[in-house]
Amino acid sequence: MSTIREKERRAILDSLRAGVVPRIGHQHIQVGRAPELQALLSDIDNLVDGGSSIRFIIGEYGSGKTFFLNLIHSISLERKLVSTRADLTPDRRLHATGGQARSLYAELMRNISTRSKPDGGALPSIVERFISQALQTASAEGENPTQVIHRQLGDLTEMSGGYDFALVLEAYWKGHDTGNEQLKSDAIRWLRGEFTTKTDARNALGVRTYIDDANWYDYLKLMARFVRLAGFQGLMVALDELVNLFKLSSTQARKSNYEQILRILNDTLQGHAEGIGFLLGGTPEFLMDPRLGLYSYEALETRLAENRFARNGLLDYSGPVIRLANLSREDLYILLKNIRHVMAGGDESRYLIPDEALTAFMAHCHERIGEAYFKTPRNSIKEFVSLLSILEQNPGQSWRELIGAVDIAPDRPDEIDALEDRDPEDTPLATPIDHSQSTSNRETDDDDDGLQHFTL
Repeated sequence: MSTIREKERRAILDSLRAGVVPRIGHQHIQVGRAPELQALLSDIDNLVDGGSSIRFIIGEYGSGKTFFLNLIHSISLERKLVSTRADLTPDRRLHATGGQARSLYAELMRNISTRSKPDGGALPSIVERFISQALQTASAEGENPTQVIHRQLGDLTEMSGGYDFALVLEAYWKGHDTGNEQLKSDAIRWLRGEFTTKTDARNALGVRTYIDDANWYDYLKLMARFVRLAGFQGLMVALDELVNLFKLSSTQARKSNYEQILRILNDTLQGHAEGIGFLLGGTPEFLMDPRLGLYSYEALETRLAENRFARNGLLDYSGPVIRLANLSREDLYILLKNIRHVMAGGDESRYLIPDEALTAFMAHCHERIGEAYFKTPRNSIKEFVSLLSILEQNPGQSWRELIGAVDIAPDRPDEIDALEDRDPEDTPLATPIDHSQSTSNRETDDDDDGLQHFTL
């Protein structure tokens, strides 16, 4: 293996020690997931050809969903796609009336990335690239740059919201041409979804609309079309922590968000969207719970149903749902070897422990928490990195003495304690239960979802 850069080494180790996914250096620790990766690579090829895709990445807490999404993010950038990602929270969701959907769009625009800007903030450079290419075309064909830009943006005007989207990009060009930095800044702010009133948008850019909760998805599709005009291959959108939709206490709020998922699913599967792919990360409960999950919405259940022939070891990765298989013991062993290699900076002569210690560590983990140590290995990996850190800073310490002292707790979902959502469209908080009410009356209540968070 080659030497690992110190920047990547520190980023990987610090992230694993904290139990989070590193943003860079995924290639140094990636193990397994070969069929899943191949399926997503075929989706990327489809985006390059102008198609669209959607995948639901389903796995238990700590099984590696976020790592897998970040890995696809990195691969997308290498394939000359624009990629962006965001986590759903009580303040960011797919459908709302209080600004949460616009907040999700704004977060996606802040995190939009290209290969030259992999950490986000690439929207201005994408627009500049479009302007530069238009200037080159105008110079080569002897045309006026304004006419070239107007002609290239003509395709966008056919889509919902496309006319104002094109006007904002032309305003950016005017600011670029005249040296008006304020006009350029206002255009970028509009594209990021930072305007909140029609008056501000009209005064700044002369347009009568702005990106809000109702139209954010239409403008996301416009952005996917625009990045292709700017010379990129398409747009990959990764949304994680969809379990927050599962935990909405209001039936209507949850249903509205599931309807938005259905709209995205229909657009991508039927080819109505161009050059855009979605990755949605969630847990099995979020997908299959018949009362609160996606399967509670009949139209989604029929579209996301698994292939009934995929039984007895037969796999099917052609559908929209990809279930992340658990890591095997062999996969975890290779992962521990990779982490040891990263700790040594890629130099085998600096390994802190022998292969025997890896086997002993896995045996200790199995003794403490059973098979969970390799099925959801987050806590096991955290403790392993901590072990290596102690050995690195205390050269005379024996690894045999330390392994027995490693205390590993079973992984539990941090998201379980997430705050309940409170939105203007939500139903009020459940009132204290009246125990004098008859059982039959409680059973016939139209919406009993408020009880999902009730604690004695």
